[in-house]
Amino acid sequence: MRLAKVVGNVVSTIKDEGYHAQKLMIIEYIDHNGKPEASRVIAFDSADAGVGDIVIVNTDGGAANMFLGDHCIADLTICGVVDSISIDRVSIPADGLI
Repeated sequence: MRLAKVVGNVVSTIKDEGYHAQKLMIIEYIDHNGKPEASRVIAFDSADAGVGDIVIVNTDGGAANMFLGDHCIADLTICGVVDSISIDRVSIPADGLI
């Protein structure tokens, strides 16, 4: 799992039937200081995240089956919205990473 920031969403009206009603978000991986680490990518959203949220992204493709059902094949799945993180006994609210 990795931390990421949701920076946008994807609208797709024509797609595989298995993906209907599934929300797609554009995410940007971040480090523990909230700085971008890599290129932006698309992830399925099973946590009802919104643009600007700090999220937990599962990078195991099989995890999509747990959250979205076995009809969905995906590499990246947003599985949680972060409230805060704690590093070296210091708690940082998610909005402090933005």
